[in-house]
Amino acid sequence: MMRVCNLDTCPAGIATQNPELRKKFAGKPEYVENFMRFVARDLRERMASLGIRRLEDLVGRTDLLDMEAAKSNPKTRGLDYSKIFHRPDVPNEWGRHKQRDQEHSIEDSLDRRVLMELCEPALERGERVRATIPIRNVNRVVGTIVGSEITRRYGAKGLPDDTISLKFVGSAGQSFGAFLPRGVTLTVEGDTNDHVGKGLSGGTIVVYPPADSAFKPEENIIIGNVGFYGATSGEAYIRGMAGERFCVRNSGLSAVVEGVGDHACEYMNGGRVVVLGRTGRNFAAGMSGGVAYVHDSDGNFPSRVNGEMVGLEELTDTAEIASLRAMIERHVKATGSARGKRILAGWAGALKRFVKVMPRDYKRMLGAIEDASRSGLGGEAALMAAFERNNKDLARVSGN
Repeated sequence: MMRVCNLDTCPAGIATQNPELRKKFAGKPEYVENFMRFVARDLRERMASLGIRRLEDLVGRTDLLDMEAAKSNPKTRGLDYSKIFHRPDVPNEWGRHKQRDQEHSIEDSLDRRVLMELCEPALERGERVRATIPIRNVNRVVGTIVGSEITRRYGAKGLPDDTISLKFVGSAGQSFGAFLPRGVTLTVEGDTNDHVGKGLSGGTIVVYPPADSAFKPEENIIIGNVGFYGATSGEAYIRGMAGERFCVRNSGLSAVVEGVGDHACEYMNGGRVVVLGRTGRNFAAGMSGGVAYVHDSDGNFPSRVNGEMVGLEELTDTAEIASLRAMIERHVKATGSARGKRILAGWAGALKRFVKVMPRDYKRMLGAIEDASRSGLGGEAALMAAFERNNKDLARVSGN
């Protein structure tokens, strides 16, 4: 109701990690349990009045629904729900709810058929695995089952970087490399569908077009929409453009891409994104953390930014500039990017074209933490001092 959940200043102590604010929350988990019991009791009473014993017996029983015409409302008086309420005349054995397991054919997936056996030396003994495998767009969530097995055996720390390195040739299906943990590098020579690297959790994904392709990668979409949604850590190097909603809700991924569609970096709260080409509209909408670097070759990037929560800055810090260059160098090494090579070759001039996208609240918080650390505070004490300063700053800005 306060509409400030993203600011960590929830006055009810619910949407916050600030211990002082959390003290204000008077609720208990048992209250929710009790509420659900009341819901269940009410449901049982309603079902009993209808002569129904099981929830399954309610599915599809539109004959138990009554529609009351809202004749006084001109917007709804003409609505006719008869087609929605219609019950088709079908045999009784045709179920209206789940009665048998879904035939998902997971045993026929590329992970089950090929990758699990191929990666067994790495899973069992931590040995390095290298292979090249053809891929088609019917092969979905490739690498996810292998990644799940790594997490089961080794926990969140995963395997040492690049223990498993698999190269795929062709077009990858949806959710390629989803939730990939540390220790796995997946490379695609070709292209990928939507949701590549969704929830990436420490792994590395590289995508570049075939060597004999005639098109310019930086002018063509090479991965689909919603790439790296909700990624928490890892690296990504994309030689070409990404579709819409690139790195939405990214919280720790470092990614380099050569162009993005609309709504890139939306709700991003951590990580780093480097865009070596043009962006779509509404860039950085709701971006509360992390940082993005955009090579603004045409000078029009500011008009495509959602400036509600972010500011645009020049790059001046020597260490930050070195870090940006290092990311582009890794991108060139991983993908052979011609655009990346041109930028590095003319670095002095290219650097002037880079625009830093920085969330204002995030920048203020980082400054508060740095000031607290300089004053001798460390660890949790520095963080708490930064929280207090941040809350005071917000109160001053809002006039409270």
